[in-house]
Amino acid sequence: MTHYLAPESFDLSTWIREGDTVLWGQANAEPLPLTRALMAQRERIGRFRVMLGIASSDACRPEHADHVEFVSYGGSGTNRALANAGVLDVLPCHYSQLPALIRDGALRVDVLLLQVAGPDEAGRYSLSLAHEYLLPALESARVVVAEVNRQAPWVYGEQTLTLDRFDAVLLTDRPVLEQARGASTPCDEQIARHVAGRIEDGATLQMGIGAIPDAVLGSLSAHRDLGVHSGSIGDGVAELMNRGVISNARKTIDRGKTVAGVLIGSATLHRFAHRNPNLLMRSTDYIHHPDVLSRIDRFVAINSAIEVDLTGQVNAEVANGSYLGAVGGAGDFLRGAARSRGGVPIIALPSTSKARSRIVARLNGPVSTPRSDVGLIVTEFGVADLRGLNLKQRIRRMVDIAHPDFRDELAREGRM
Repeated sequence: MTHYLAPESFDLSTWIREGDTVLWGQANAEPLPLTRALMAQRERIGRFRVMLGIASSDACRPEHADHVEFVSYGGSGTNRALANAGVLDVLPCHYSQLPALIRDGALRVDVLLLQVAGPDEAGRYSLSLAHEYLLPALESARVVVAEVNRQAPWVYGEQTLTLDRFDAVLLTDRPVLEQARGASTPCDEQIARHVAGRIEDGATLQMGIGAIPDAVLGSLSAHRDLGVHSGSIGDGVAELMNRGVISNARKTIDRGKTVAGVLIGSATLHRFAHRNPNLLMRSTDYIHHPDVLSRIDRFVAINSAIEVDLTGQVNAEVANGSYLGAVGGAGDFLRGAARSRGGVPIIALPSTSKARSRIVARLNGPVSTPRSDVGLIVTEFGVADLRGLNLKQRIRRMVDIAHPDFRDELAREGRM
């Protein structure tokens, strides 16, 4: 039997026990009234754990660690404040591993909080803005509490839900969280032009999150029949689909469909996604699966990094001692692009940050992606295609795309 929660006052301690692990949809998919109530009622519940994805809201704050243990696969968004305060524990795993960790109980999920849309004319509820690792959590959670938000877009996906799937429901009518794109810099745009030159018509794209992937999308207006198979998509994909640049007409799987795990963008993206038959939400099990990726011809994986060393090792997690990134799905997609017929694995980043080189002799953080999985490294100064190169050749190519102010020093360190 499904219980309806009173909007003005509801007690989550009825559903959440001390010692539980609670998970919810990340970024714009966060059920904000539920997460805010959870933090407000934390003392009543007792100590519990929260598994966070990318956080777009301020619902979870450092002072809440008095009763809450925060865990996340990364430090993106407002998670950074938790990490900087020393109250975020990081799970350093490939994104593709999350479903198995949830199913096997290594990452136990007791309570799942959802934002859903619906019901439609057939009584089906949509998971709206996120599928990804929510599906295995649905299988294993003891309790599922859903916010049914009238303003959440009804998005097609591999799974829909019926009312009896929820233990408790909160009815709301509120604007969905948004994430606006930042303005691109001339450096971002130069990098984007280099990347766009490596993308063929008919290619299928995966894009990471950030300014450079957004700038790449802005550089593709002259391309034709592009496809998308990506862990996340934003406003840029919606714009290119509206203009016919992304048609998915030449994809070798899921032809005609843009496939994504989570939507992270503005209200423009949400309106575009609502009942759009050309958009399909899928689980992490599918989107990141190596066999699926290898079946996509001309698969181009575009991801960024904090720094890359002279041999191609990638740090995408830590900058200046602060945890702000993630291992994430970059490794999964880079390997997938390497296995794809005509695929292109790309890491793109500016050559400098705050007068420091981001091409380095030695990483200042962990190896998020090993050098054996990289292909092309792109900065505003060019492209270093490391595929098939030995270490000495790699060093020379990486020095060539570093900022000129640092090339001599990097060359010396490379010889050492």
